[in-house]
Amino acid sequence: MSEITSAQAYAAELGLAARGAAEQLPAINGARKNAWLGRVAELLVERSVEIEAANQQDLAAATEAGLSAAMIDRLRLTGERISALADAVRQIIALPDPVGEVISGGSRPNGLQVSRVRVPLGVVFFIYESRPNVTIDAAALCIKSGNAVILRGGREAFHSNLALGEILRDALRQEGLPEQAVQLVESTDRALVGEFLARGDLIDVTIPRGGKSLIERVCREATMPVIRHFDGICHVYLDETAEVEMATEIVVNSKCQRPGVCNAAETLLIHRRALDRVWPTVASELSRRGVELRCCEDSLALAPGAIAATADDYRTEHLALILNVKVVASLQDAVAHIRTFGSAHTDAIVTESVAAAGCFETLVDSSAVVVNASTRFNDGGELGLGAEIGISTDRFHARGPCGLQELTTYKYVIRGTGQIRG
Repeated sequence: MSEITSAQAYAAELGLAARGAAEQLPAINGARKNAWLGRVAELLVERSVEIEAANQQDLAAATEAGLSAAMIDRLRLTGERISALADAVRQIIALPDPVGEVISGGSRPNGLQVSRVRVPLGVVFFIYESRPNVTIDAAALCIKSGNAVILRGGREAFHSNLALGEILRDALRQEGLPEQAVQLVESTDRALVGEFLARGDLIDVTIPRGGKSLIERVCREATMPVIRHFDGICHVYLDETAEVEMATEIVVNSKCQRPGVCNAAETLLIHRRALDRVWPTVASELSRRGVELRCCEDSLALAPGAIAATADDYRTEHLALILNVKVVASLQDAVAHIRTFGSAHTDAIVTESVAAAGCFETLVDSSAVVVNASTRFNDGGELGLGAEIGISTDRFHARGPCGLQELTTYKYVIRGTGQIRG
């Protein structure tokens, strides 16, 4: 890392270097980018012991700092997870290169050939917390889509990110790509964040992925567009026709499979007419897995060991084995609750009614609406994107899991044979 004389100078240094790399990347063909991705995957496997050793330093510090079990799980890199990370990189290799794709085109009456062509966004400033695997996902997606990226991970994953950043740089060097195409902010100084956010002249877009306070700060201070990865206050609604076994499996998976991630369920809504038939079995399975149930008055009576929910609980992304529960009188009441307390991330319905499913799909305006499946499927890898740089809850440009196409924009290419405008 270059000597940091000041936060302002350091941000300018990385920004200028990224801008230079971004100007070269659109001309690099898909084969060369794929070769780099392949080398990254190889180095992840080859250096897994070193990565785990660096990760152990972060885990020890996290335990000492009293981070929750869910946050520590987000931070942990095992041999199995590193292998899965390498596989995710290989999946990106198999995806079409979006750069240069003709989105649409045609001829004008005057003979002009007009096309909309996909192009990179340019320089991406990606700021994120906790999960070091995101370092690889973000870099892989940015390079494949022709973008330079500046990565600023959280202090809790500092040593892990340094080890992963070294792999990314080594692979760039070995494959002859611009070394500054991926740069890691090698400091945890929070003042640096503000300096990067002030460089709208060098950075084209910022993507924050972390807690609510981080997202709000980025949106407040950024001098460039922001693609927001906001709260994951996700719901599962059990409609009156929900079948017990399916409802139980979906709720348990949505909450328990990995509770510390953004697409884990935080609130369970139950139609009043399904309460006595479905809820006792669901509650028993959740309790058996150590889930703390925070219930409304009606659901509390049927869930031994549960506690009463507060209004604040329904607005909270717990990221832990805690689930809010509320009984509603109708599908419309469930939708109203989601609109009031949700974060437009992922919301699911369990139902045997085609009409109810269609109504839910229409009325719930979230980045992903799920019918008869777990909320955990709102994920780039699960939806065929290879990986994701985040799950956008915005309503413009990019929404839901952001993969290769979401990291591009387009330009018009107009080809003529000497036409002039009269």
